[in-house]
Amino acid sequence: MALTKEHITDALSAVTHPSGEDLVSRGCVMNIAVCDEHASVRICMTQGFPDQAQPERDQLTKIGAVIDSMIRSAAKEQGIESLGLVVDFVDHQGEVVMKLKGDQKGVLKDKNPKDDPNTPTPQNSAATGVPGVKHIIAVGAGKGGVGKSTVAVNLAIGLARKGHSVGVLDGDIYGPSFPTMLGLHSMEQVVLEGALQPFMAHGVKSITMGKLVDAEKPLIWRGPMAHGAFTQLIERTQWGELDYLIIDLPPGTGDVPLTLAQSVQLTGAVVVCTPQKVAQDDAVRASAMFESLGVEVLGVVENMSFFIGDEGKEYDIFGRGGAQTMAQRLNHPFLGAIPINMALRTNSDGGKPTHNFDPATAGGEALPKALAGIVDQLEAQVMLASMGKGSSKPTLTVS
Repeated sequence: MALTKEHITDALSAVTHPSGEDLVSRGCVMNIAVCDEHASVRICMTQGFPDQAQPERDQLTKIGAVIDSMIRSAAKEQGIESLGLVVDFVDHQGEVVMKLKGDQKGVLKDKNPKDDPNTPTPQNSAATGVPGVKHIIAVGAGKGGVGKSTVAVNLAIGLARKGHSVGVLDGDIYGPSFPTMLGLHSMEQVVLEGALQPFMAHGVKSITMGKLVDAEKPLIWRGPMAHGAFTQLIERTQWGELDYLIIDLPPGTGDVPLTLAQSVQLTGAVVVCTPQKVAQDDAVRASAMFESLGVEVLGVVENMSFFIGDEGKEYDIFGRGGAQTMAQRLNHPFLGAIPINMALRTNSDGGKPTHNFDPATAGGEALPKALAGIVDQLEAQVMLASMGKGSSKPTLTVS
C-alpha cells in the first residue's frame, strides 16, 4: 500500500476554503508531490481571485492544520503511520507566502523567516544555477571536525555508483581535504581557455583549492579573499553535464556559505552533525542559517554515530542518536547515521573512498549499508524538493 496523489486530492476535497467551497473545487491545489513517506502540497488561497486579500497568517495556520490532519489520516489508511509533510501557501504569482513543515510526529511549524527583521537576505531570485548541473547540494555544519568532507565525498561516490553523473567541489577554502581523500596528489590542475578542468577520479569530477595553492602553506586570507576564491571555483570550473554537484562548505555561517546561498540556486543543503550536544548546538545554527536564506534543509546526517571495533562490537563513544533527536526537533528529515571504523579512516587517508562501499574493504557490512541508505534517502528528498518547487517536469519519449 502506498500514498498517492489521488489520496491526497481526496483528502484536500474535505478542507473548506473561507468562501465555503472546498480547496479542490475552488482550484486552490496547485501541486501535489509524493515520495515514499514524504509529501508536499502547494496551495493558492486566492486562486481565481488574484485581487482578493490573502488570509491572515493565523488563518493560514489553522487551514494548514486541517490540511495536515486530513492528509495524515489518508496516509494512515494506507498503512503509513509516520509522514513528513510540507504545506506551501503561495500567492497568485506562485511566490511562497507561508511554509508549514510537519515532521513525522505531525507537528506543523511555520518555517517562513520573512517576519524576522534580523534575517539575512534569502536566495536571490536572480541567482542562477551552474550551467549543465541539475541539482546543487551544499553540505554544511556548524563546527569543524564533524566529518563534513567525509560525508560530501561519500555522498558523491554513492550517487555516482547509482549511475548518476556527479561533481564535488571542495569549498573549504582554508582547510581543503579533497587532495587526500580523493587521492589527487599526483594530478596537475589543468586550465583550458580560462576554465578550470575538474579532476576525474573514482567516477566523480572534483575541484579543490588544495590543488591551486601550495599545500604546505596556510591561506591567511580575510573574508573578501575567501569569498572571491570560492566564487572563482564556482564560476570558472567547466563541469559539463551533471546530475548532482555536491559542495563541501567550510564550517560555520560565514562568508563562503552566505556567498553560495545568495549567488547559486541550491536544490538544498545537508547538515552534518556528530551525536554530542556541543556539535548539535552548532548544527542548529547552521540549519537556521540555511532556512533564513531560503535554502531547504534536505536532511541531517549523524556522522561518527558509533565506533566499530575490530571484533565487530559497537561502542557509542559520542552518544549515539543525538543528531537524530536534533533532526526530529527541527522537523528535518534524518538521512541516516554513519559509523566510524578503522577501514573508514584508512580509506579516507589513502584516497580510496570507493572502498567504503565494499564490505571486504570497509570493515564489514555496517559502513556500506549505512552509506547506501543515506544516498537513497538523499535521492528521495531531492526528488521531493524538486516536485515541491515545480521543477520536476514530465518527459515524453517517442520511439
